[in-house]
This record gives sequence, C-alpha cells and structure tokens, in this order.
Amino acid sequence: MTGPPPMEPLGRWRVLALVAAAELMGMSLWFSASAVAPALKAEWRLGDAAAGWLTLAVQLGFVAGTLTSAFGNLPDVFATQRLFAVSALFGALANAGVAVVAQGAVSAVTLRFLTGFFLAGVYPPGMKIMAGWFRKGRGLSLGVLVGALTVGKAFPYLVNAVGGTSWRASVLAVSALAAAGGAIVLLFVPDGPFAAPAARFDPSQIGRVFRNRGVRLADFGYFGHMWELYAMWTWIPVFLRASLALRGEPSRLAEAASFLVIGSGAAGCVAGGFLGDRVGRTAVTSWAMAISGACCLGIGFLLGAPPALVLAVCAVWGASVVADSAQFSACVTELSDPRYMGTALTIQTCLGFLLTMASIALVGVVERTVGWSWAFALLAPGPFLGVVAMQRLRRLPEAAQIAHGLR
Repeated sequence: MTGPPPMEPLGRWRVLALVAAAELMGMSLWFSASAVAPALKAEWRLGDAAAGWLTLAVQLGFVAGTLTSAFGNLPDVFATQRLFAVSALFGALANAGVAVVAQGAVSAVTLRFLTGFFLAGVYPPGMKIMAGWFRKGRGLSLGVLVGALTVGKAFPYLVNAVGGTSWRASVLAVSALAAAGGAIVLLFVPDGPFAAPAARFDPSQIGRVFRNRGVRLADFGYFGHMWELYAMWTWIPVFLRASLALRGEPSRLAEAASFLVIGSGAAGCVAGGFLGDRVGRTAVTSWAMAISGACCLGIGFLLGAPPALVLAVCAVWGASVVADSAQFSACVTELSDPRYMGTALTIQTCLGFLLTMASIALVGVVERTVGWSWAFALLAPGPFLGVVAMQRLRRLPEAAQIAHGLR
C-alpha cells in the first residue's frame, strides 16, 4: 500500500518550466494573424471589419472548442498530455494554412476559427496538468503558466517587428513553434501525484458546476476580468499604432511596443500568483481589477501623448489586466470536484471567452463612432463587477478552501 503523495513532489518546477514553455509556444497562434493585419489588409484589400474577424474568429472557434470539450468531459476522460499535443498540432496546421492556402478573408477566417477550436485543447488542459503537480504554491504555478501564455500571445508582434518583411514567414514560424510545444508536453511531461484518475463521461457535471456557489462566484469574477482582457489585447496594438503615428514614430516601434505592453502581463501574472498564495486570491484579484479598470477609463485620452507616457500607462495596464487571471482558475481548482476539475475549468474558460466576443466588437464600434477617448472606457464595468463578485466570495464559508485558508 502506497503512502500519501508528497506535499512538494520532486520535479514539479521542471514540469512547470516545460508546460509553461509549451503554453507560450502553443498560444502564440492566437494573435499571429492580428500581428500581420496591416499586411493582410493591403494584400487582400480587406476592410477594418474583415480584418477584425481574423481575431474574432479565433475567439469564436475557442468557444466552440471549449463547449465541445466541456460537454464531452474531454480533459477528464482522455489523457491530458495527448489532448494537449494533438490540439497544438492541429491548431498549428490550421494556422499555417493562412499562409499556405488562404486566398482572402473567407478562407483565412475559416482557418482562424479552426485554430481557435483546437487551442481549446491547449489552455485548460495545461492548467489541469499543473494542478496535478502543485497544491502548495498552486497560485504561483498557474500564474507562471498564464504569464507564459501572455508572452506567447504577444510573441507574434515581436516576430513581426524583428523579421516582418514577409507576413507568411511570420505566420509559419509561429505555427512551427506551436507544434513543437505540443511535442514537449507529449514527450516530457508526466502526470503529477495530485492528478485525479480518469473520470467517466458525465454531462451532468456541467450543471453541478453552476450549483457550487463558490465556483459560481469565482466564475463571475472571471467573467468581469474577461470582459476587459481580450478587448484590451486585441485593440491596444491598434491604439499604439495610431498614437505613435501621430508622433511620427516608425511602424516597427508600434509592433515592438505592442509586444512589450502585452508581454508585461507575464510579470503581472507571476506577481499575482506569488501574492495570491501569500495574501489571498480574492484580495489580489480585487486589487488587480481596480487598477486595470482605472486604466480603462484614462488610456484613451492619451492618444498622441509623448510615447514614454503612453507606454508607461499601457505597461501598467498590460501587467494588471492579466495579473488576476490565474487566480480565478486556482479558485476553481480548489473549490470544484477534483474528479471533474478539467470540466469546471473548461466551462469557466468557455463562457469567459464567449463574453469577449461582445467586448471586442463594441470597442471597435465605439472607436469608429466617437474615437479612442471613450472606446476603452466601456470595458471598466467588467472589472468593477468582478471586484463585487470576489468580495462576495471572500465572505463565504467555502472561501476557507482557497489558498489554504487565506481566501
């Protein structure tokens, strides 16, 4: 008879480094078309609306993929590493198709939808893998993972800034990177000692997730966070291009700035994870949303301001807007049924990303109607309501399960 698993299993930091690298590589597919949107608009004669669908299609595909995964309990029924690897490979192939076979908006948007669909098998399973390796320090481990994901989503802008002479080469380079990330998880990442055994297929688990009031409030906090996050990530490069152009700065500076602003979220995620384990998850998420919500209200008025000022405020926003993300997921892993943790994480992610479809579209509509001054301000209600949800969760008895009682 074997004894209980160790509280701090050997090799967990190695596994974290491998999974974080794989997440960075896999999720770099997300904005690979958005980063080269100016070149695509010129070559395919796309309007702003058609170019916007290159990102919206990924969001919609991801929602479809997470719905499929949740209804099938895929992260809990199938080997998580294989699900991750297969999803990363097919996502890479779909993304590469934009460079190889796409001839215009319709084919490119279809392939971007498929890219998002397969990425649903990369993000939530990665979080489940880490929950199997960490109990103590789970917030930090998931913070590192989301930080790596954030750098991955910013990475196409760096590729475009450094070697952006050919948009096809940039898209293919990112696709190869994602396939390699899947191989890393398949070949080098074992199950952790805290991983639950494979569960049976049980679609009723979806309803049980919402009957758990602790998980429900953590999800509501996450939804407020997501209302802001992806709209910011989608539109901040467009804002930076417009702002820096007004100052006569070269276009490559805007691409590099976009990488730095979005990538600054990695530092925010690690800091949020560290503090979440030591101060409490509801406190950290509330403070992060308060800071990012304030940035929503002010950033639009800095259009055309001195670049140093614009980049400084954007970097604060970039760090705070995602610093709380992993802590919502950590709450779900601590409050949900361990056997169906993957399903609970997938449902949370699915509904959060569904919400992003509306906020991304609305920012574009408001910007075209009244300009940048108020476009980002409409995101502020999301983090405000997220703070309300997390403070309600903090007062529940179930909150004693979060971060070993630190709430």
